[in-house]
Amino acid sequence: MNYNQNKKIAQITSQTLIIGVDIAKFKHVARAQDFRGIEFGAPCYFENSKNGFQDFIRWISFLMQEQDMNKVIVGMEPTGHYWLNLAHILKENDIKFVAVNPLHVKKSKELDDNSPTKNDVKDAKVIAQLVKDGRYAEPTIPQGVYAELRVAKKIRDLLTEDLQTVQGQVHNWIDRYFPEFLTVFKKWEGKAALQFLKLYALPHELVKFSDQELLIHLRKAVKRSVGLSKIQELKQAASKSIGLRQGASMAKLELRTLIDKYELIQIKFEGLDSKIDSLIDRIPGVQQMLAIKGVGRDTVAGFFAEVGDLSEYSHPRQLIKLAGLSLKENTSGKHKGKTTITKRGRKKLRALLFRVCMILVAKNSAFKALHAYYTQRPDNPLKKMQSLIALCNKLIRILFSIGKKQFEFSEERMLKDIPHMQNVQIVKEAA
Repeated sequence: MNYNQNKKIAQITSQTLIIGVDIAKFKHVARAQDFRGIEFGAPCYFENSKNGFQDFIRWISFLMQEQDMNKVIVGMEPTGHYWLNLAHILKENDIKFVAVNPLHVKKSKELDDNSPTKNDVKDAKVIAQLVKDGRYAEPTIPQGVYAELRVAKKIRDLLTEDLQTVQGQVHNWIDRYFPEFLTVFKKWEGKAALQFLKLYALPHELVKFSDQELLIHLRKAVKRSVGLSKIQELKQAASKSIGLRQGASMAKLELRTLIDKYELIQIKFEGLDSKIDSLIDRIPGVQQMLAIKGVGRDTVAGFFAEVGDLSEYSHPRQLIKLAGLSLKENTSGKHKGKTTITKRGRKKLRALLFRVCMILVAKNSAFKALHAYYTQRPDNPLKKMQSLIALCNKLIRILFSIGKKQFEFSEERMLKDIPHMQNVQIVKEAA
């Protein structure tokens, strides 16, 4: 992903065929021009299908021969997921493609006709013009293990949503039929609590079981630590329960269904996590990243699922921008507005980095010292949130360097490499 404006413009020469594509669900529209903006022929309409893509590629070849050009660059808006199929086809055919920011298209469409009119043909031309001016990004399409990892993380996100839904439904059931249950157990997902729920009995039915019967049932899942005292406490709570008794038969079926769903999701998680572990073990630098105190396998897997192959990047600033963590300012004349992050990037990557930095500040001595310095320094101290954002950028640089060079991370070396932190390191060593 090349964000240098001069290099982008330099890629567009007199021998470059520039094509803008307006992406839709069923039928796309493409328009072609040269580096001066002179358009070639009529717009090309092609379907989102194999035959449609083949027609589009043949159209490109025809125009290149007709105009005696040897290079082509295809620009498109990353509209939802509909652009991905075309992007992969272009990559397989060694046709360079780039992404144009939809906000840029929206703000540029009035330049030619001074009209806010929107249609597919007009948008395709606007996209081509933006590519001509170098206003595009070169997206990284994950391949191989990185593509597998991205899909795996997507599946994990879906499972997480399903798990949260089931957890809420079980809480809802407990609140209706046995609200006193969570006064005996802190959470229903513990082994002992879950085993008692698997009796599929309402409170007035639970008290009819003998202590020994309940103990035998409990020992199927829990061998020690929970015994007769907890059983008697549970029966005492059940005897005073205000839980509903109506619809008892279906209430028990509801609980059985919910617990079955919960356990099925847990099994899916175990299998998926095992596959994710095998995937990240194939990526260079992962073991060195995992050696960083506070960085776990979920963090590393999420990082590579979002950024893909680090060999596609030349500088960590590209990852910072990809995460939407680059700074923006609002100044005019003597007015100096508030400086914030752009938040234009991969939201999941930004959230992942922020969560792990909160852990690093708590567990990693180097990040903890750096956070303390940022928030307590006499000149221009940062707020805690600003410091965490700075640490996110620091973490990106560290992970980028490790991924490129596979070196061992050292907390002491990290502090020594920061001039204003050298004193902190001396104090630490003296201590």
